[in-house]
Amino acid sequence: MQKITLPERPDWRAHAEEVGFTFADMHGEPYWDETSTYAFSLEQIENDLEDPATELHTMCREAVAEIVASEELMDRLAIPEAHRDLVAASWRQGDPEIYGRFDFAYDGVGPAKLLEYNADTPTSLYESAAFQWQWLEDQLKSGVLPEGADQFNGIHEALVARFAEVFEPDSDLHFTAVAGNPEDYGTVEAMGWAAREAGLGAHYCDLDKIALSEDGQFLDDQDRRIAVLFKLYPWEDLLRDDYAAHIAGSGCLFLEPAWKALLSNKGLLPVLWQMFEDHPNLLPAFFEADVGAALDGRGAASTQSAAAFGRAEATLTEAHVRKPILSREGASVAIHQSGTVIEQSKNTDYAEHPRVVQAYAPLPTFDGFRPVIGAWVVGQTCAGIGIREDRSRIAQDLSRFKPHYIKP
Repeated sequence: MQKITLPERPDWRAHAEEVGFTFADMHGEPYWDETSTYAFSLEQIENDLEDPATELHTMCREAVAEIVASEELMDRLAIPEAHRDLVAASWRQGDPEIYGRFDFAYDGVGPAKLLEYNADTPTSLYESAAFQWQWLEDQLKSGVLPEGADQFNGIHEALVARFAEVFEPDSDLHFTAVAGNPEDYGTVEAMGWAAREAGLGAHYCDLDKIALSEDGQFLDDQDRRIAVLFKLYPWEDLLRDDYAAHIAGSGCLFLEPAWKALLSNKGLLPVLWQMFEDHPNLLPAFFEADVGAALDGRGAASTQSAAAFGRAEATLTEAHVRKPILSREGASVAIHQSGTVIEQSKNTDYAEHPRVVQAYAPLPTFDGFRPVIGAWVVGQTCAGIGIREDRSRIAQDLSRFKPHYIKP
């Protein structure tokens, strides 16, 4: 794994504008950054990222089965009691999933370490699936990249195949996101593009324009019934909205399904560690309520977690991360090392939620930037990666997206 400085394509900004990549720059800072690229060997991609991501997704599905059978775990993941049956039913009846993104710390040596799973509403899809592929083709054509260079990127094709697998031809799907957010719309449009290529109807409607009919069905802004809805709106918020009471009786299939609320929740991390302790791609993780006092020198770990914590205590005491079970873009995350907070997010939007404690896996540093590898799972298989980097140890909303290639 190397970071290599390369010349930018002279016309990439014009191309971005042409294809609607309007968030290539955000808040006066570059978001898409092709002044350099990350290069991998095929072995690094296949053995350290692709295969582990696919295996981890299988493990996550096993964790869902464990969680839906446990009121205690549903409670620890803060699933609203009124909607736990909805979440469990969506799993038991096999509501289909489309995509998700694992975030890894990886330095080119491995094993990659799972930081979290964005299983419900992961963004950076368009830039991962489409714009970085165009970058590869252009840079190959211009001779900037060596002949035979490739990219781990079958994301769009996998999405097309997944939509075709799940839905009958000519099925109508609706897509929604919060209005006025170009990045969210880019993700939704990338999904709609794949659905249309799969022979499906794809209709977009702003989230705030979705209505409820007198007989309890969801309607779009043209009063058409919504039978299938891909919503770029997190389940942790949706389950706390007034509309949540109408989901079960609406006859609407949601993408991602309600059971994904269990995987996009950082409470998944201690559940995975409990089920698969010492798995090479996992970091020791516990609910803070079980081990916080012990780490802060105020007492012992809870009886339930004491043995596992004892095995991981030295690692966690040396360095750990505290994360709210519900958090986005690094908000309310703090990194502790040797009893001192060495970095914490300035965004405290999720500070009121219970937290998990996870062993700290330092990100590698390249030219002062720290990359996080996003491994995309479509269906149940890893289909590609995207990379975001930041000077901060905590990835955030302004972290830059970097293209990658596989060395010939």
